[in-house]
Amino acid sequence: MPPLPLEGIRVLDSTYVFALPYTGGQLADLGAEVIKIEGPGRPDITRGGGLYGTFPDNEPGEDWWNRPSTYQLLNRGKRSLVLDMSRAEGREIFREMVMVSDVVMENFTPRVMRRWGLDYPNLRKLRPDIIMVSNTGYGHGDGPYSSYPAQATAQEGTHGHCWVTGYPGDEPSKAGRSFVDFLSTWSAMLAIGSALRYRNRTGRGQWIDIGMYQAGVMFLSEYLMDAIVNGREGERIGNRHPHRAPQGAYPAAGEDEWIALSVADNHQWRALCQLMERHDLVVDEQLRTVQGRHRRHDEIDAAVSSWTCQHDKYELMHRMQAVGHRLRPRVKRQRRAFRLPLPQPQLPGASPIPRRPGNGGNADHHGPAVSNVQNRPDGAGPGADFRTGQPRSIGNAAGQTCGAGEPIG
Repeated sequence: MPPLPLEGIRVLDSTYVFALPYTGGQLADLGAEVIKIEGPGRPDITRGGGLYGTFPDNEPGEDWWNRPSTYQLLNRGKRSLVLDMSRAEGREIFREMVMVSDVVMENFTPRVMRRWGLDYPNLRKLRPDIIMVSNTGYGHGDGPYSSYPAQATAQEGTHGHCWVTGYPGDEPSKAGRSFVDFLSTWSAMLAIGSALRYRNRTGRGQWIDIGMYQAGVMFLSEYLMDAIVNGREGERIGNRHPHRAPQGAYPAAGEDEWIALSVADNHQWRALCQLMERHDLVVDEQLRTVQGRHRRHDEIDAAVSSWTCQHDKYELMHRMQAVGHRLRPRVKRQRRAFRLPLPQPQLPGASPIPRRPGNGGNADHHGPAVSNVQNRPDGAGPGADFRTGQPRSIGNAAGQTCGAGEPIG
């Protein structure tokens, strides 16, 4: 098997919840060795299940914190390290790891890494070509919001996504659960790839400062430009599209059966009318432009629905594909469901899972499993020194550790 593009790259992933943990999982897919770092008293909340996924066969198991589906999705292919960064010993271990790593990712509020002496100027002293990725709500600038903690589930309202998301005449809505998390994920992936290329060419690292607010605003660029240049505020248009008409979900024959249709140009509009045997719509002068069809969208929706509801959705798909339409049927979730049994990580003494030869990132692995160190009577950590492989832990009064968690494989 040919080498993966990021083999030989080591990433320290001190991030939580969704945005950058998902970036780390994708970096592992590409061959990087990604080490997930969590505090002993602050595990990633996606380990908890509930809102963050389900358990295999709905069974939490004895090591439930290693088994939630969302945690496994976001942290696939990573190794695990439990490190108490609030203590000087833990921060010293982190500094040692920085010196032998390529990328550091963190999503604390700006004050945290500065207070620990682990911000970019200090990491550069340890390794001049280090690439650091910071993901915060509002960036590391001097603005009044810079120090505010934030999460994507609430940020859509701050930069305008909710104003243009929803149905006409209805209240503003969210675009899914945490759309801005994905924007940060993709922004980080692109930026890390660019920074690695820059480092290969110049020998210098970079600091990638991602503010989720800025990432969200960037994806509203056309609405902002329309407001500035034309004085038009964006609006909620539901399933419709500003430059295509008609577009929407239309009923097909059967109970709760639907198709998704989007007419891109006048050629597709004429083809649709011919299939519906509606010559009157073809010759209607008002419907020969997208703007005209938008003005009469409700009327067109009623005409299309009265035709589609008489036909099977797959029949509609094949007929319309044949004349150049990219129509798709809506497939019910239960018909798409499938079961694929997978072995789950078990501790202590986790068994290796087959992986790609030479892939330091273990992209075929589950998310990293961590032992419940607080249940051990001696407070000793389960981990090993990342350089020597020998047992190493730093206990505190609560019996927690700064040692490495057990990797699987």
